[in-house]
Amino acid sequence: MTNSAYVKITLLVALITLSVGGFLLHLRIHPFAQNSSNIVPVISCILSIMAVPLLFPFRKTISYGYVLNGFLSIIATVTMSHFAIVHWPSPATLKTIIFNTTFPDIVIVGSKFFIGKSLFDLETFGYDPDRARLGKTYRYPNMGWWLVHLVTVSTVYSLGNILWR
Repeated sequence: MTNSAYVKITLLVALITLSVGGFLLHLRIHPFAQNSSNIVPVISCILSIMAVPLLFPFRKTISYGYVLNGFLSIIATVTMSHFAIVHWPSPATLKTIIFNTTFPDIVIVGSKFFIGKSLFDLETFGYDPDRARLGKTYRYPNMGWWLVHLVTVSTVYSLGNILWR
């Protein structure tokens, strides 16, 4: 087994493990049987566990896996941030914000995103340690592209929440 194949398998296993852990956490905290609005996170988790890992191993579908993983991470971040704001701890201290909100869950989703990004970058741009990073930061597949989408999805979600209460 080559080093690149080993790294690819390790990152895929990490991606699946984080997805399964997030799914089990979500089922424990927000059971689908109690509230049908929890169907979106359940579907997102199932996509993260099954579809994303099936798209990453193949050169033709790795971009689809990268984008799906990224958008699932963005959706999770935005909705969990909204949940944390709605259920804001009182009193709001640094300790309660870190430990009594969805902040740890958002950090877990962020790590899932960065593992997918690493897997995509290594497969797309190669494993050469001396290769320079090129391209505009706001263009696909760079981080600025994701930041633009995070801000856009957050804005649309916020406007929808404000205008259609």
